Amino acid sequence: VQLVESGGGSVQAGDSLTLSCAASTDTFDSYDMAWFRQAPGKERTLVAAINWSGGTTYYADSAKGRFTISRDNRKDTVYLQMDSLKPDDTAVYYCTAGTSISRSSRDYDYWGQGTQVTVSS
Repeated sequence: VQLVESGGGSVQAGDSLTLSCAASTDTFDSYDMAWFRQAPGKERTLVAAINWSGGTTYYADSAKGRFTISRDNRKDTVYLQMDSLKPDDTAVYYCTAGTSISRSSRDYDYWGQGTQVTVSS
């Protein structure tokens, strides 16, 4: 499974961005998907996750109320809508696929190359 993220960029605090992750697999709808992020000098942490059907989602406290994860199984794509961005959201954002929703990066099987999000004040 190959995952390719897009949609990152440099924005001002309060702006919005939507990240996309396109998967190259015929079995996309069998994977749970997640977005992690990693800031310089910090560990990679879960931002949001969604199960295979889209019926179950999970958000880190930092993302609740501002970020929305969704997926389109017809397009083999998962999205992360990010609103009210803050400078603390600055990080490389990674898309990942696995067989269960987990807060641990070790539990996911496939990773994209990451996309940079920079939020300035």
